[in-house]
Amino acid sequence: MAVRLDLFGDDIETIKIFDPETQRSGDAISDVRLYPVSELPIDADSVARFRRQYIDHFGGSASRDILYQVVSSGRRVTGIEHYLPLFHETLTHLSEYCDNLLVVEADETAIIRQNRLEQITDFYTARAEFADAEKNADEVFRPLPPDALYLTDDIYQAMHRSQAGLRFNSFVSDIKNDSEHTVINSKKSPLLYQNQTASDDHDLANLRQLLDHRSEAQTAILAASSQGGLERLSARLEQHMATPNDVHIARNWDEVVTGAINVMVWPLEHGFILPELIVISEQDIFGRRLYRPQGKRRRAEHFLREVSSLNEGDLVVHVDHGIGRYESLETLNAAGADHDCVLLVYAGGDKLYLPVENIDLLSRYGREGGDVALDKLGGVAWQAKKARIKKRIKDIAGQLIKVAALRQTSKTEQFYAEPASYAEFCQRFPYAETEDQQDAINETLNDMRSGKVMDRLICGDVGFGKTEVAMRAAFVAAMSGFQVAVVTPTTLLARQHGKVFGDRFSGFGIDIGVLSRMTSTKQANQIKEGLASGDVQIVIGTHALLSKQIRFNNLGLIIVDEEQHFGVSQKERLKALRGDIHVLTLTATPIPRTLQMALSGVRDMSIIATPPIDRLAIRTSVGPWDHVILAEAIKRERHRGGQVFCVSPRIDYLARIYDRLQNMVPDARIITAHGQMPAAELDDAMSRFADGDADILLATNIIESGIDIQSANTMIIHRADMFGLSQLYQLRGRIGRGKQRAYAYLTTDPARKLTPQSRRRLEVMQTLDSLGAGFTLASYDLDIRGAGNLLGDEQSGHVREVGVELYQAMLDEAVKEIKSGGASDDASAQDTWSPAINLGASILIPDEYVPDLSVRLSLYRRIAALEDISEHDELVAELVDRFGSLPQEVQNLIDTIIIKIRCRTAHIEKLDAGPKGLSVTFRHNRFPNPDALIGLISKKSGVMQVTADQKLVVRKTLPLSKRVLAARELVDEIVGLL
Repeated sequence: MAVRLDLFGDDIETIKIFDPETQRSGDAISDVRLYPVSELPIDADSVARFRRQYIDHFGGSASRDILYQVVSSGRRVTGIEHYLPLFHETLTHLSEYCDNLLVVEADETAIIRQNRLEQITDFYTARAEFADAEKNADEVFRPLPPDALYLTDDIYQAMHRSQAGLRFNSFVSDIKNDSEHTVINSKKSPLLYQNQTASDDHDLANLRQLLDHRSEAQTAILAASSQGGLERLSARLEQHMATPNDVHIARNWDEVVTGAINVMVWPLEHGFILPELIVISEQDIFGRRLYRPQGKRRRAEHFLREVSSLNEGDLVVHVDHGIGRYESLETLNAAGADHDCVLLVYAGGDKLYLPVENIDLLSRYGREGGDVALDKLGGVAWQAKKARIKKRIKDIAGQLIKVAALRQTSKTEQFYAEPASYAEFCQRFPYAETEDQQDAINETLNDMRSGKVMDRLICGDVGFGKTEVAMRAAFVAAMSGFQVAVVTPTTLLARQHGKVFGDRFSGFGIDIGVLSRMTSTKQANQIKEGLASGDVQIVIGTHALLSKQIRFNNLGLIIVDEEQHFGVSQKERLKALRGDIHVLTLTATPIPRTLQMALSGVRDMSIIATPPIDRLAIRTSVGPWDHVILAEAIKRERHRGGQVFCVSPRIDYLARIYDRLQNMVPDARIITAHGQMPAAELDDAMSRFADGDADILLATNIIESGIDIQSANTMIIHRADMFGLSQLYQLRGRIGRGKQRAYAYLTTDPARKLTPQSRRRLEVMQTLDSLGAGFTLASYDLDIRGAGNLLGDEQSGHVREVGVELYQAMLDEAVKEIKSGGASDDASAQDTWSPAINLGASILIPDEYVPDLSVRLSLYRRIAALEDISEHDELVAELVDRFGSLPQEVQNLIDTIIIKIRCRTAHIEKLDAGPKGLSVTFRHNRFPNPDALIGLISKKSGVMQVTADQKLVVRKTLPLSKRVLAARELVDEIVGLL
């Protein structure tokens, strides 16, 4: 839990719960307790004890160990807790500090304890053998014997016998009630649901039967997982129970009616039955139809903001001056007012100080600067380059708009599904939709109902529910009488979708076919005939679906899954197929071109950013192959009943890795899979692993897509440096798809030096450890690689001439210009420009208000990017919440930005405010409504006039405290003339 402390001087005024994602405060709390981070005191006495006992355990030669030397110098090292006994004369256990303990044990406790002790012993043995084999190495890990760190079974049993105990037993016990034992018979409530595709009628009929046969003394509680679940469950009971009036809604335990049927919010995974109480969970009734808490949405802009930081030394692009290097943030004093400025360095060491309110004129060049040459400050080369690029971008934008306009003007059938059937189909979804997932569904279905051709990108992390959006779209299309083609990059993904679609669509009379190299010739011919006749409504397959041999009777929707894996030729074939056909694209890490088209508004995009319920982020480790650590990881996964993926970059490496794995874990069952295997063998291997017939799947990156095995939660990637960034991210997404914590080990070859690019990819993978990081990765990839030619086949390469962000801004601008019918050939007329505002006031975020420089820079960029008053109010509220009341300098900055927004609307290029009045310069000395402006000047004759150099001047005495208000009033008055 994170907390925020609000200080008044050195006193803490309030303590509030803090959301790190939104940076906003929550409820106030009275206190927070901070505990030590380590049990080990590193003082002279404890270090002396450590040195003495370390030598006693490992011998005099152990004094050469790095660990011994580091601790002897008084420093801590990671994992020092493994040597806890050496820092103390004796260790004791909990029972010696606590009297009258109650020891609670499940019936599996003894087995779990024994397995854990065996695991500890195995790990100790492996480390001891390794230490003995590497005893001459500089870095060696000498393990302490297990009984030095852990309770032995004998000690545990003795401790247990001396304490009161409560033991749960799943089976009927022959122990009777007596002076030493009290027996309470209980059992787990039955699972009432039939299967994932069964209707609520079946599930509730079973519930009704169970409740009708309970004893009169038994109180029944139906436990809903959330308030929404309670309302849903209550509504179902009213519809299906014989006597709905007997059902009571209990808001708390005091409202539970004894002997009756009660419904209350109690988030249990499974219920239980006692002699006088029967508890049935929502999951017992409906299966896995769980309800996720609705977290706050993260818009696309939030993702982009995460990768838009500015660091010293970064290359930046100034709209008017070109490529420079960001040096620092400096405070200058001008006419007695402090002003924060961004210092930029150009070719020849020339410097430019850019006021922070104009930081919107800057964009990052990209993370990879390389050998890019800086522009000459004040030179003409940059303007010439920008004009040349602008013309090329206009051509690209024109083609993009043509594509988008064709899609908007193309008419197609409106797709609808019968409401009752659609509702029944949706109820089979085993979770409640998150807000952004529901938005993606609504946006997709609205597109399909609009009568216009859809081209929508669904961007969501692996396992975040993109397939559900696709299935609902497919259902609506099929029920509207149209065929659906689901195109996947791999046979395994086609196989996976075939199974999921088949289960979900059963009972609706929709025929589904799967076409891949795993499909027999006879089946393939039958499916092709069904597609031509219209008997097959949904077909799932690889790019073979795009061949000219496949003929559809009435194709209405194409779903492209994992579009980043398709090549240019396949995408061109998709374009040829489109016409009046809806296209829905699913991706976790969109290629830069796709992402840029979506950000430019040429393609519609929906983002699913909320993870499934109880999903945990994957822990990622990067390091050389260590057979002890990896063997322990495999054993740990197997001990918790899980499975392991081991991925190789090449088929040639598989045999060598197989031998390593067998030596590490001799009793592990290993299955190998790769793309060159015959289809039947590959299908058999994947099925056996999915069925739990193997502990380890050793495979190439063929498993990158199409594998959804919730029991597999550990992944070892051999030579991770040989994979691309998107590949690594997709591979890692194969694990952690359930409720258990998943672990990914990205290994390298210690004998080979990593290239800078490989090292950076691995660093990024370790950094992207949050749920929903796929969009961030795609934005990062867009930054590194550039978008390439948006309409051609070049998907790599930097936008080297103007940088990534300015390229995007120029493209957006060109698209808007063409959409609005603009036809100006003046290259500078449509350039990004920023009004210059001078109020003579201090404008900065003081160090004492926001001490962290990177945070200040981020805030400057956010403030400069404000576009309307609502954003202004939200940002001000956030600043006050995060940092306290706004200092006057920050208020001046925000006021200046608000005036800038209005100045752009009023075509004001420069606004000066001083003690004697205001001065306004219009862009290119032109105003769109000159007659109205002349009328205003005449009305205010003597106060307002136009000077010989075309400036509009307002003469009035303005102390500093009134300049902001006067400037806003003047600009608003001018805007009112438009």
